[in-house]
Amino acid sequence: MDRRKFMQLSGLGMGALVGAGIPIIGNATTPEHLLETPADAAQKKIMSDIALNAARSKGATYTDVRIGRYLQQFLFTRETKVQNIVNAESYGVGIRVIANGTWGFSATSDVSKEGIAKCAETAVAIAKANAKIQTEPVILAPQKGVGEVTWKTPIVKNAFEIPVQEKIDLLMKVNGEAMKNGAGFVTSNLFFVNEQKYFASSDGSYIDQDIHRIWPTFTVTAVDKAAGKFKTRDAISSPMGMGYEYLDGLASEKIAGPNGLVGYRNSYDMVEDAIMAAKQAKEKMTAKSVPAGKYDLVLDPNHLGLTIHESVGHPLELDRVLGYEANYAGTSFATLDKWKAGNFNYGSKNVTIVADKTQPHALGTVGYDDEGVPSKQWNLIKDGVLVNYQAIRDQVNILGEKESHGCCYADNWDSVQFQRMPNVSLLPGKEKLSVLDMIKGVEKGIYIVGRGSYSIDQQRYNFQFGGQLFYEIKNGEVVGMLDDVAYQSNTQEFWNSCVQVCDKDDYRTFGSFFDGKGQPSQVSAVSHGSSTTRFNGVNVINTGRKI
Repeated sequence: MDRRKFMQLSGLGMGALVGAGIPIIGNATTPEHLLETPADAAQKKIMSDIALNAARSKGATYTDVRIGRYLQQFLFTRETKVQNIVNAESYGVGIRVIANGTWGFSATSDVSKEGIAKCAETAVAIAKANAKIQTEPVILAPQKGVGEVTWKTPIVKNAFEIPVQEKIDLLMKVNGEAMKNGAGFVTSNLFFVNEQKYFASSDGSYIDQDIHRIWPTFTVTAVDKAAGKFKTRDAISSPMGMGYEYLDGLASEKIAGPNGLVGYRNSYDMVEDAIMAAKQAKEKMTAKSVPAGKYDLVLDPNHLGLTIHESVGHPLELDRVLGYEANYAGTSFATLDKWKAGNFNYGSKNVTIVADKTQPHALGTVGYDDEGVPSKQWNLIKDGVLVNYQAIRDQVNILGEKESHGCCYADNWDSVQFQRMPNVSLLPGKEKLSVLDMIKGVEKGIYIVGRGSYSIDQQRYNFQFGGQLFYEIKNGEVVGMLDDVAYQSNTQEFWNSCVQVCDKDDYRTFGSFFDGKGQPSQVSAVSHGSSTTRFNGVNVINTGRKI
C-alpha cells in the first residue's frame, strides 16, 4: 500500500463508523503523528496551575483540571480487502469547579495561557448560574492530594509503534486462513486506544497517566447456498489493557475445553481462533435445534462476562439506583432499601463479586480515576449478599462512606467525568475444579461459549441471553452441538441458581470496549473476570426453527 492510498483510506468512513456504533474521538491524523508528544508533564503542570489559579480567583472552592490527548487507531478488513484505516487524535483541556456549592464545567481545545484561563473562568460562571436553581450543595468526599505522580499501563510493545502494514498482514492472514477452512465471508478488525491523561486538582494532585487498550476481533460466516442458510462465529478474544504483545503469542496460556474449545489468557492467537471459528461455523449448520426446557448451564467466562456486565455491573451503579440515569438504559432493581437491610440475597453463597480498578491487564485498570482517587478493590456482593455499590466523590456520602470508590471517568477532555463501571468480576471457587470436572456432574445441561444477542429490562432484572456456541451435556458428557439457544431468567433468580465456580486456573476476562452511558453519551472500557460457572435449572427457549 503506497502512502497516497493509505492517506485516502485513513480519512474515509469515519462518519459511517460512528453511525455503526463505533465512536471516533477527535480528528483524522497520520500514524506518525500519533507517536509525537505535544507537551510533557512539566508543561502540563504549568497549564494546570493557570487553570487552578484562574478558577480560585473567580471564587471556586474546588477545581480539577484534565489535560487529555486521546489517540485511536482502528483497522477494518473483509476477505482480501482493507475496508478502512482510522487514525484519530483529540487534544484539549476540561475544567470542573465547585462554586457556591454547585458544579460547573467547561472545556477548550485552545491550550494557550489565555485560552485555559478563560475556560476556567467560564466553568466558575456556569457553576454560579447553576447555583441559583440548586437546592442542596455538593458534598464532596475528602481526597488528600498525592503530589506529582505517574502511572502507565505495563505494556511491552506500544501498538502505535507497530507498522500499519504488519497489522494489515495479520488481518489478511486471519481472513485467508478462515476462508481456507470453510468460511464464506470474514471481517476482521483491530482496535487500539491510548489515553494520555494529566489530572490536577486544588487538593494538591498532579497525576500523569498513559493508558493503553487493545481489541482484536473478527466475525466468520459459513454459508450453505443450497439450503439458503448461514451461520456465524465471532472471535473469542477479550479486549485487554495491554500492548501489542497480546497478539504476539509469546505469553499465551491456552485453556482447553470439551470438543476442542480453547480459551486464551494473557496472549491471543487470532489466526488459530479464526481457523477454529470457520470450522465451528460450518458445524453450526447441522447442529440440533434445542428443545425448550429447564437445563443446568455451564457458562464459559467469555460468555458469562456479558451477563455479569448487564445484571450486576450496571444495576449496582449508584447513579442508576438513585434514578439519575433513568433515560439511558434504565435504573435498577437493587434499590437502597435492599442494601440497607443487610441480608438481600443477590445470589447464592457461591457468588462473591468484586469491583476492582487494580486488576492486571483489565480494561478499566488505571492508577487513579478522573477525580484523582487512587484505584482500589471493594466487594459488591459477598457470599451472595448485596454489600455495596459503585460510587464517586459526590455520591459516597449517601452510603455513609467518607472515601470515594475511585470509579469516575470521562471518555474525552471535553466530556464531564461521572460514575462509570469499574472492572466487575466473579471470584473463582476455592476448591480445585476444572471445566471437565464440572461437566461430569451435569445430567441435562448446555455448555455456552461467547457473547450473543441479549436483552434486559429497564431495571436490569428480567433478561434473555444468547451466545456463540452451544453444546449439549447428557449424563456428564458433551454429546454434540446445539443451535437456537437462549436462556431467560431474572437477576436474583439466576445468581441464586449458581452452584459451582471453577478455580483460579480457569479464570479469564471478558471485556466491553465501547460501553455506553450518559447523556450526551460517553463510552468506557471495562473487563469482567470469572471462571467457568454452573447454574442449575435455568429456563432455555428455542429462538429459531420449530422442532
